[in-house]
Amino acid sequence: MIEGHGDDAYKYAGIRINFSSNVYNHADHEGLYRHLYERMACIRTYPEPQPYSLEKELSAHLRLSSDEVCVTNGATEAIYLIAQTFRNHVSAIWMPTFSEYTDACRLHGHRVIPFYDWDTLPAEAQLVWLCNPNNPTGETRSKEMLETGMKARPRCLFVIDQSYEAFTQKPLFSAREAVAFPNLLLLHSLTKRFAIPGLRVGYITAAAPLLQSVRLQRMPWSVNSPAIEAAHYLLRQEADCHPDISLLLKEKDRLSQELLSIGGIDVWPSDTHFLLARLRTGRASALKDYLATEHGILIRDASNFEGLDEHFFRIAAQTPEENDELIDCIRQWMYM
Repeated sequence: MIEGHGDDAYKYAGIRINFSSNVYNHADHEGLYRHLYERMACIRTYPEPQPYSLEKELSAHLRLSSDEVCVTNGATEAIYLIAQTFRNHVSAIWMPTFSEYTDACRLHGHRVIPFYDWDTLPAEAQLVWLCNPNNPTGETRSKEMLETGMKARPRCLFVIDQSYEAFTQKPLFSAREAVAFPNLLLLHSLTKRFAIPGLRVGYITAAAPLLQSVRLQRMPWSVNSPAIEAAHYLLRQEADCHPDISLLLKEKDRLSQELLSIGGIDVWPSDTHFLLARLRTGRASALKDYLATEHGILIRDASNFEGLDEHFFRIAAQTPEENDELIDCIRQWMYM
């Protein structure tokens, strides 16, 4: 999907506060800016054909071997590489979720079967795709349930996208746990973790034989030099870049209650820092346009997620002051 994702601020003039992308917008990047400025000469030469140095550092960071880590141009490249590797298979996708799983699978000839709960997982599925924590609902599926499912279906490949793993306190698979399963590809996003959506860096962790088949599909130079430099820096400065997740989740809970207090809005329970909401009357696109043009505030119109309709929108909690401003502006729109 080229159009229709969040963070489409380029379509509007004067966006001040961005709730539309599942990124916390107040990470301190001053050290990263200085680091990249000092190393900008790297753009005068080609990057590593494959990001070997970053895979080596990540594997040491995760206590894995380098052949159990595959760095990609964001988690999205990982999605398309996996779909390409297993082209013409039958893929079951747990809906509603990120649209790129479906787009990548259809591009590479998969038969796509949507399913909506664990009990309806199609028997003919050769690949199972899910986001955990899930985008856009914020729900985290039980680690024990997923482990049981993978063991029960050893010939089925599970693709679990943990891009939002840094923003939940629910138990999730670690990279070391992932490589012990012969039928699991675990996706990770440095883009989300470090709030650098303009620098595309993600990675896959999996058992080496399984990951090798995916790695063979990767085109040379897919991860550029500034992104590699940024990732090296951020992995070494990790503690300085994260918000306090417990405080952020408390603020998300407060934001949820404030939305409900407006009236006429339903809010889904979320295990992470973003919320899916539904207007009982009115279109999410109209609310989005009003907030953007009148107040410089951007939200995500979630109507294009399969299984959702024109009333759904998604927001990611930001600072208390920004969240309060959002609530006030939504209340104004609701009662105009």
